[in-house]
Amino acid sequence: MKKVYHLSTCDTCKRILKEVNLPDDVEQQDIKTEPITSTQLEEMQSLSGSYESLFSKRAQLYRKRDLKNKDLKEEDFKNLILEHYTFLKRPVFMLDGKIFIGNSKKTVEAVKQQLHG
Repeated sequence: MKKVYHLSTCDTCKRILKEVNLPDDVEQQDIKTEPITSTQLEEMQSLSGSYESLFSKRAQLYRKRDLKNKDLKEEDFKNLILEHYTFLKRPVFMLDGKIFIGNSKKTVEAVKQQLHG
């Protein structure tokens, strides 16, 4: 399976999707218009090893709700991501059984390598 979870209104996501030269066989899911399901999130978690690795601590809601001062557990990260798309660290690429999370240069290069060899 080849899929990317992204936000169509996010300039960083748009830039990365363009930069990796996304092939037509990669399914795209805009998490704002098509929210992630519990099953999809569990699949991501099984590849990444934790919900926390999928969680964005840069989200404005993270600051607004003062979550950095709360002792969040795996279940909390899962529920927050399901509650609001802004908590998913994006983009998330799932390519042939591997997962690539976020927008670091290293991650983007790894995605390009995976897609184009």
